Amino acid sequence: MGKMYYEKDCDINYLNGKKIAIIGYGSQGHAHAMNLKDSGCDVCVGLRAGSKNWAAAEKAGLKVMTVADAAKWGDVVMILINDEVQAEVYKRDIEPNLEEGNALAFAHGFNIRYQQIVPPKGVDVFMAAPKGPGHTVRSQYVAGKGVPCLVAVEQNATGNAYKTALAYIAGIGGARAGVLETTFHDETETDLFGEQAVLCGGVVDLMRCGFEVLVEAGYSPENAYFECIHEMKLIIDLVNKGGVAMMNYSVSDTAEYGEYVSGPRVIPHEETKARMRAVLSDIQDGTFAGKWIAENKNGRTFFNSKRLQLAKHQMEEVGAELRKNMLWGDDADPDTASN
Repeated sequence: MGKMYYEKDCDINYLNGKKIAIIGYGSQGHAHAMNLKDSGCDVCVGLRAGSKNWAAAEKAGLKVMTVADAAKWGDVVMILINDEVQAEVYKRDIEPNLEEGNALAFAHGFNIRYQQIVPPKGVDVFMAAPKGPGHTVRSQYVAGKGVPCLVAVEQNATGNAYKTALAYIAGIGGARAGVLETTFHDETETDLFGEQAVLCGGVVDLMRCGFEVLVEAGYSPENAYFECIHEMKLIIDLVNKGGVAMMNYSVSDTAEYGEYVSGPRVIPHEETKARMRAVLSDIQDGTFAGKWIAENKNGRTFFNSKRLQLAKHQMEEVGAELRKNMLWGDDADPDTASN
Protein backbone atom coordinates (compact mmCIF):
# COMPACT_ATOMS: atom_id res chain seq x y z
CA MET A 1 0.00 0.00 0.00
CA GLY A 2 1.47 3.38 -1.01
CA LYS A 3 1.81 6.10 1.61
CA MET A 4 -0.86 8.82 1.35
CA TYR A 5 -0.55 12.47 2.46
CA TYR A 6 -3.36 14.97 3.03
CA GLU A 7 -3.61 18.69 3.87
CA LYS A 8 -2.53 18.14 7.47
CA ASP A 9 0.76 16.64 6.19
CA CYS A 10 1.58 19.51 3.82
CA ASP A 11 2.76 22.92 5.00
CA ILE A 12 2.22 25.45 2.21
CA ASN A 13 4.03 28.06 4.32
CA TYR A 14 7.23 26.19 3.50
CA LEU A 15 7.04 27.99 0.12
CA ASN A 16 7.16 31.43 1.79
CA GLY A 17 10.12 33.34 0.39
CA LYS A 18 10.61 30.75 -2.37
CA LYS A 19 10.24 31.83 -5.99
CA ILE A 20 8.50 29.31 -8.26
CA ALA A 21 9.17 29.30 -12.00
CA ILE A 22 6.65 27.40 -14.12
CA ILE A 23 8.20 26.48 -17.47
CA GLY A 24 5.41 26.26 -20.05
CA TYR A 25 1.86 27.59 -20.17
CA GLY A 26 -0.10 24.78 -21.75
CA SER A 27 -2.86 22.81 -20.04
CA GLN A 28 -0.85 21.89 -16.90
CA GLY A 29 1.35 25.02 -16.91
CA HIS A 30 -1.56 27.43 -16.80
CA ALA A 31 -3.29 25.42 -14.04
CA HIS A 32 -0.18 25.15 -11.81
CA ALA A 33 0.71 28.82 -12.28
CA MET A 34 -2.80 30.14 -11.60
CA ASN A 35 -3.40 27.84 -8.61
CA LEU A 36 -0.07 28.74 -7.00
CA LYS A 37 -0.71 32.44 -7.61
CA ASP A 38 -4.15 32.16 -5.98
CA SER A 39 -2.54 30.29 -3.07
CA GLY A 40 -0.36 33.36 -2.45
CA CYS A 41 2.89 32.01 -3.87
CA ASP A 42 5.53 34.03 -5.74
CA VAL A 43 5.21 32.65 -9.29
CA CYS A 44 6.47 33.44 -12.76
CA VAL A 45 5.96 31.69 -16.09
CA GLY A 46 8.93 30.89 -18.32
CA LEU A 47 8.27 30.91 -22.07
CA ARG A 48 10.34 31.15 -25.22
CA ALA A 49 10.46 34.63 -26.71
CA GLY A 50 7.63 34.98 -29.22
CA SER A 51 5.47 32.29 -27.59
CA LYS A 52 1.77 32.62 -28.44
CA ASN A 53 1.02 32.04 -24.73
CA TRP A 54 3.03 35.06 -23.52
CA ALA A 55 0.12 37.52 -23.80
CA ALA A 56 -2.35 35.02 -22.32
CA ALA A 57 -0.19 34.47 -19.23
CA GLU A 58 0.27 38.24 -18.74
CA LYS A 59 -3.45 38.79 -19.18
CA ALA A 60 -4.05 36.26 -16.39
CA GLY A 61 -1.96 38.52 -14.13
CA LEU A 62 1.19 36.39 -14.14
CA LYS A 63 4.82 37.50 -14.40
CA VAL A 64 6.33 36.20 -17.64
CA MET A 65 10.02 35.82 -18.53
CA THR A 66 12.10 33.87 -21.00
CA VAL A 67 12.83 30.29 -19.91
CA ALA A 68 16.46 31.14 -19.09
CA ASP A 69 15.50 34.19 -17.01
CA ALA A 70 12.76 32.28 -15.21
CA ALA A 71 15.15 29.43 -14.37
CA LYS A 72 17.66 31.95 -13.02
CA TRP A 73 14.94 33.75 -11.01
CA GLY A 74 13.29 30.66 -9.54
CA ASP A 75 14.21 28.64 -6.45
CA VAL A 76 11.82 25.93 -7.64
CA VAL A 77 11.77 25.30 -11.40
CA MET A 78 8.81 23.20 -12.56
CA ILE A 79 9.11 21.86 -16.13
CA LEU A 80 5.67 21.60 -17.77
CA ILE A 81 6.50 21.47 -21.47
CA ASN A 82 6.10 18.39 -23.67
CA ASP A 83 8.25 15.35 -22.82
CA GLU A 84 9.93 15.35 -26.22
CA VAL A 85 11.28 18.93 -26.00
CA GLN A 86 12.24 18.96 -22.32
CA ALA A 87 15.82 17.68 -22.69
CA GLU A 88 16.78 20.27 -25.30
CA VAL A 89 15.23 23.20 -23.39
CA TYR A 90 16.76 21.94 -20.14
CA LYS A 91 20.29 21.74 -21.57
CA ARG A 92 20.07 25.12 -23.28
CA ASP A 93 18.09 27.32 -20.89
CA ILE A 94 17.65 25.68 -17.49
CA GLU A 95 20.80 23.75 -16.54
CA PRO A 96 23.15 26.77 -16.87
CA ASN A 97 20.87 28.75 -14.52
CA LEU A 98 20.42 26.21 -11.72
CA GLU A 99 22.08 26.97 -8.40
CA GLU A 100 22.91 24.66 -5.53
CA GLY A 101 19.91 24.30 -3.25
CA ASN A 102 17.37 24.93 -6.04
CA ALA A 103 14.65 22.40 -6.75
CA LEU A 104 13.93 20.99 -10.19
CA ALA A 105 10.37 19.66 -10.51
CA PHE A 106 8.43 17.56 -12.99
CA ALA A 107 4.85 16.39 -13.46
CA HIS A 108 5.94 13.22 -15.31
CA GLY A 109 9.12 11.19 -14.92
CA PHE A 110 9.92 10.35 -18.54
CA ASN A 111 13.09 12.45 -18.96
CA ILE A 112 14.53 11.48 -15.58
CA ARG A 113 13.62 7.78 -15.89
CA TYR A 114 15.21 7.49 -19.35
CA GLN A 115 18.13 9.80 -18.46
CA GLN A 116 17.41 12.42 -21.09
CA ILE A 117 17.85 14.93 -18.25
CA VAL A 118 20.56 14.29 -15.63
CA PRO A 119 20.30 17.03 -12.96
CA PRO A 120 23.40 18.29 -11.11
CA LYS A 121 24.05 16.76 -7.68
CA GLY A 122 23.31 19.89 -5.61
CA VAL A 123 19.65 20.36 -6.53
CA ASP A 124 16.51 18.70 -5.23
CA VAL A 125 14.55 16.76 -7.85
CA PHE A 126 10.89 16.07 -7.14
CA MET A 127 7.65 15.22 -8.89
CA ALA A 128 4.23 16.78 -8.34
CA ALA A 129 1.92 14.99 -10.75
CA PRO A 130 -1.82 15.68 -10.75
CA LYS A 131 -3.84 12.69 -11.91
CA GLY A 132 -6.00 14.73 -14.24
CA PRO A 133 -5.78 17.21 -17.14
CA GLY A 134 -4.87 20.84 -16.49
CA HIS A 135 -8.36 22.25 -16.98
CA THR A 136 -9.58 19.91 -14.21
CA VAL A 137 -6.67 20.85 -11.92
CA ARG A 138 -7.77 24.47 -12.35
CA SER A 139 -11.56 24.06 -12.16
CA GLN A 140 -11.39 21.78 -9.10
CA TYR A 141 -9.12 24.27 -7.31
CA VAL A 142 -11.50 27.14 -8.09
CA ALA A 143 -14.37 25.02 -6.73
CA GLY A 144 -12.47 24.54 -3.45
CA LYS A 145 -11.56 20.94 -4.28
CA GLY A 146 -8.49 19.30 -5.75
CA VAL A 147 -7.18 16.62 -8.09
CA PRO A 148 -5.27 13.73 -6.44
CA CYS A 149 -1.51 13.97 -7.02
CA LEU A 150 1.54 11.74 -7.00
CA VAL A 151 4.65 12.88 -5.15
CA ALA A 152 8.15 11.49 -5.65
CA VAL A 153 11.65 12.58 -4.76
CA GLU A 154 14.49 11.47 -7.02
CA GLN A 155 17.22 13.58 -5.40
CA ASN A 156 17.08 15.03 -1.90
CA ALA A 157 20.13 17.33 -1.97
CA THR A 158 18.87 19.75 0.70
CA GLY A 159 17.22 17.16 2.95
CA ASN A 160 13.95 19.08 2.55
CA ALA A 161 12.81 17.94 -0.89
CA TYR A 162 9.68 16.22 0.47
CA LYS A 163 8.67 19.37 2.39
CA THR A 164 9.03 21.47 -0.76
CA ALA A 165 7.19 18.93 -2.91
CA LEU A 166 4.25 18.56 -0.49
CA ALA A 167 4.01 22.34 -0.04
CA TYR A 168 3.95 22.73 -3.83
CA ILE A 169 1.17 20.13 -4.15
CA ALA A 170 -0.80 21.93 -1.44
CA GLY A 171 -0.35 25.12 -3.48
CA ILE A 172 -1.95 23.59 -6.58
CA GLY A 173 -4.80 22.11 -4.51
CA GLY A 174 -3.74 18.47 -4.68
CA ALA A 175 -3.49 17.97 -0.92
CA ARG A 176 -7.27 18.52 -0.65
CA ALA A 177 -7.80 15.28 -2.59
CA GLY A 178 -4.85 13.18 -1.42
CA VAL A 179 -1.21 12.69 -2.41
CA LEU A 180 0.25 9.24 -3.13
CA GLU A 181 3.95 8.69 -2.64
CA THR A 182 5.67 6.94 -5.53
CA THR A 183 9.00 7.02 -7.42
CA PHE A 184 9.96 8.56 -10.77
CA HIS A 185 10.62 5.02 -12.00
CA ASP A 186 7.18 3.67 -11.04
CA GLU A 187 5.21 6.76 -12.11
CA THR A 188 6.80 6.78 -15.56
CA GLU A 189 6.32 3.09 -16.24
CA THR A 190 2.74 2.85 -14.90
CA ASP A 191 1.71 6.08 -16.63
CA LEU A 192 3.03 4.99 -20.02
CA PHE A 193 1.50 1.54 -19.60
CA GLY A 194 -1.90 2.91 -18.60
CA GLU A 195 -1.96 5.26 -21.61
CA GLN A 196 -0.88 2.62 -24.09
CA ALA A 197 -2.65 -0.52 -22.93
CA VAL A 198 -5.89 0.90 -21.56
CA LEU A 199 -6.70 4.63 -21.61
CA CYS A 200 -5.64 5.74 -25.09
CA GLY A 201 -4.37 2.72 -27.01
CA GLY A 202 -6.80 0.15 -25.63
CA VAL A 203 -9.95 2.26 -25.49
CA VAL A 204 -9.52 3.91 -28.91
CA ASP A 205 -8.93 0.56 -30.63
CA LEU A 206 -11.89 -1.01 -28.83
CA MET A 207 -14.22 1.82 -29.94
CA ARG A 208 -12.84 1.78 -33.48
CA CYS A 209 -13.34 -1.98 -33.80
CA GLY A 210 -16.91 -1.78 -32.46
CA PHE A 211 -17.74 1.09 -34.82
CA GLU A 212 -16.28 -0.73 -37.84
CA VAL A 213 -18.05 -4.02 -37.09
CA LEU A 214 -21.47 -2.32 -36.90
CA VAL A 215 -20.94 -0.21 -40.04
CA GLU A 216 -19.57 -3.20 -42.00
CA ALA A 217 -22.67 -5.16 -40.91
CA GLY A 218 -24.88 -2.51 -42.53
CA TYR A 219 -25.92 -0.37 -39.55
CA SER A 220 -25.83 3.41 -39.86
CA PRO A 221 -22.53 5.10 -38.90
CA GLU A 222 -24.46 7.54 -36.69
CA ASN A 223 -25.97 4.63 -34.77
CA ALA A 224 -22.54 3.00 -34.46
CA TYR A 225 -21.06 6.27 -33.16
CA PHE A 226 -23.71 6.65 -30.45
CA GLU A 227 -23.50 3.03 -29.31
CA CYS A 228 -19.72 2.48 -29.36
CA ILE A 229 -18.21 5.92 -28.80
CA HIS A 230 -20.58 8.58 -27.44
CA GLU A 231 -21.83 6.42 -24.57
CA MET A 232 -18.30 5.51 -23.40
CA LYS A 233 -18.20 8.68 -21.28
CA LEU A 234 -21.49 7.85 -19.55
CA ILE A 235 -20.13 4.45 -18.54
CA ILE A 236 -16.72 5.74 -17.43
CA ASP A 237 -18.27 8.57 -15.38
CA LEU A 238 -20.25 5.96 -13.43
CA VAL A 239 -17.14 3.81 -12.85
CA ASN A 240 -15.25 6.93 -11.76
CA LYS A 241 -17.96 7.81 -9.27
CA GLY A 242 -18.71 4.44 -7.72
CA GLY A 243 -16.65 1.67 -9.28
CA VAL A 244 -17.79 -1.03 -11.69
CA ALA A 245 -20.52 -2.00 -9.20
CA MET A 246 -22.20 1.42 -9.52
CA MET A 247 -21.96 1.23 -13.31
CA ASN A 248 -23.55 -2.22 -13.32
CA TYR A 249 -26.25 -1.01 -10.94
CA SER A 250 -27.04 1.92 -13.25
CA VAL A 251 -27.22 0.01 -16.55
CA SER A 252 -29.84 -2.62 -17.31
CA ASP A 253 -29.48 -6.19 -16.08
CA THR A 254 -29.40 -7.16 -19.77
CA ALA A 255 -26.29 -4.97 -20.23
CA GLU A 256 -24.68 -6.44 -17.12
CA TYR A 257 -25.37 -10.01 -18.30
CA GLY A 258 -23.89 -9.09 -21.70
CA GLU A 259 -20.78 -7.80 -19.92
CA TYR A 260 -20.25 -11.19 -18.26
CA VAL A 261 -20.85 -13.35 -21.33
CA SER A 262 -19.33 -11.20 -24.10
CA GLY A 263 -16.58 -9.12 -22.45
CA PRO A 264 -14.18 -12.09 -22.19
CA ARG A 265 -14.96 -13.11 -25.79
CA VAL A 266 -13.84 -9.71 -27.08
CA ILE A 267 -10.93 -9.32 -24.63
CA PRO A 268 -9.66 -12.89 -24.00
CA HIS A 269 -8.21 -12.50 -20.51
CA GLU A 270 -4.93 -14.44 -20.56
CA GLU A 271 -4.09 -13.61 -24.18
CA THR A 272 -4.72 -9.88 -23.62
CA LYS A 273 -2.64 -9.91 -20.43
CA ALA A 274 0.22 -11.61 -22.27
CA ARG A 275 0.12 -8.88 -24.93
CA MET A 276 -0.07 -6.19 -22.23
CA ARG A 277 3.00 -7.71 -20.55
CA ALA A 278 4.89 -7.33 -23.84
CA VAL A 279 3.88 -3.63 -23.93
CA LEU A 280 5.02 -3.24 -20.31
CA SER A 281 8.31 -4.95 -21.09
CA ASP A 282 9.01 -2.45 -23.91
CA ILE A 283 8.37 0.38 -21.45
CA GLN A 284 10.56 -1.14 -18.73
CA ASP A 285 13.57 -1.88 -20.92
CA GLY A 286 13.53 1.49 -22.73
CA THR A 287 12.40 0.15 -26.15
CA PHE A 288 9.35 2.42 -26.26
CA ALA A 289 11.26 5.48 -25.05
CA GLY A 290 13.96 4.86 -27.67
CA LYS A 291 11.36 4.66 -30.43
CA TRP A 292 9.61 7.87 -29.29
CA ILE A 293 12.90 9.79 -28.97
CA ALA A 294 13.95 8.58 -32.46
CA GLU A 295 10.50 9.44 -33.89
CA ASN A 296 10.95 13.05 -32.75
CA LYS A 297 14.45 13.24 -34.24
CA ASN A 298 13.21 11.89 -37.58
CA GLY A 299 10.45 14.40 -38.25
CA ARG A 300 7.64 12.30 -36.74
CA THR A 301 6.72 10.63 -40.04
CA PHE A 302 4.98 7.61 -38.44
CA PHE A 303 3.24 9.76 -35.80
CA ASN A 304 1.97 12.29 -38.34
CA SER A 305 0.74 9.67 -40.81
CA LYS A 306 -1.19 7.89 -38.02
CA ARG A 307 -2.73 11.17 -36.87
CA LEU A 308 -3.83 11.93 -40.44
CA GLN A 309 -5.21 8.41 -40.90
CA LEU A 310 -7.29 8.77 -37.72
CA ALA A 311 -8.65 12.18 -38.77
CA LYS A 312 -9.99 10.59 -41.97
CA HIS A 313 -11.60 7.63 -40.20
CA GLN A 314 -15.36 7.52 -40.58
CA MET A 315 -15.93 7.44 -36.80
CA GLU A 316 -14.13 10.79 -36.49
CA GLU A 317 -15.95 12.39 -39.42
CA VAL A 318 -19.40 11.20 -38.30
CA GLY A 319 -18.62 12.11 -34.68
CA ALA A 320 -17.63 15.66 -35.65
CA GLU A 321 -20.96 16.17 -37.44
CA LEU A 322 -23.02 14.76 -34.56
CA ARG A 323 -21.16 16.73 -31.90
CA LYS A 324 -21.94 20.04 -33.64
CA ASN A 325 -25.44 19.74 -32.24
CA MET A 326 -24.51 18.18 -28.91
CA LEU A 327 -21.84 20.47 -27.45
CA TRP A 328 -22.51 23.88 -26.01
CA GLY A 329 -20.19 26.85 -25.60
CA ASP A 330 -16.87 25.95 -24.06
CA ASP A 331 -17.50 22.20 -23.95
CA ALA A 332 -15.77 21.75 -27.30
CA ASP A 333 -12.48 23.18 -25.97
CA PRO A 334 -10.58 20.55 -23.96
CA ASP A 335 -8.85 23.26 -21.93
CA THR A 336 -12.06 24.90 -20.76
CA ALA A 337 -14.56 22.03 -20.92
CA SER A 338 -16.78 21.74 -17.88
CA ASN A 339 -16.38 18.62 -15.78
